Amino acid sequence: MIKTENISKIFWDQKGGEIKAVLPTSLEVHPGEIFGLLGPNGAGKTTFLRMLATVISPTAGSAEINGFDLLTQPDDIKKSIGFLSGNTKLYGRLSPRELLDYFGQLYDMISCQIKLRCQEIFDLLDMNDFADQRIESLSTGQTQKTSIARCILHDPPVYILDEPTLGLDILTSRTIIQFIRDTTKTGKTVIFSTHYMEEAELLCHRIGLINQGNILDIDSLKGYQQKSGKSHLADIFLDYVSNARGIQS
Repeated sequence: MIKTENISKIFWDQKGGEIKAVLPTSLEVHPGEIFGLLGPNGAGKTTFLRMLATVISPTAGSAEINGFDLLTQPDDIKKSIGFLSGNTKLYGRLSPRELLDYFGQLYDMISCQIKLRCQEIFDLLDMNDFADQRIESLSTGQTQKTSIARCILHDPPVYILDEPTLGLDILTSRTIIQFIRDTTKTGKTVIFSTHYMEEAELLCHRIGLINQGNILDIDSLKGYQQKSGKSHLADIFLDYVSNARGIQS
């Protein structure tokens, strides 16, 4: 469902020169799989996901999402994905219900379809208590739930989620984690970024460890544990980073 071939991104800064945000990366994520990109802030997670979501163009390489080519069929990809980004802004004077109605029309959904889908999502994400309040009055967790509702409204086959639980309280995080876990029951493809080790351990079928734009390895938690002899993902990740620095030096 997601396939990349040596996709990379280089930015140019007048003072710093060439910034290699994402080094050539090849991977595949399959239907029904939750794939996690785990790494610290600035590791390249957001840049990688924004390329997949067609928000920015890769410097080199190629990708396919839901059978569509990233470079030649970006509009088809946009219809096939639900993209959640921390940079997405919501119109504060609308309520979640009004916002979803607006986006539903953009997706060419009919009125009764939008209404039914909204209620499904409000029940799923526990949003009924604030569905008709202005977004500008909502808490961080309520706003994040609204952002997720917007990206899953059209029921796409692929979800691209950039740090979906960042800054949320335990209860809200639990709701969102359960939602991500449940997506596999309907065969969705999920790729998401996080720097929370526990989140990756709980959710992911496979995990890509990323640092300084480079995916150091891809494996299941059990696979990493067998390779390293360690139980905790935090310890495993630190070993990979240390080894990578040793090779570079």
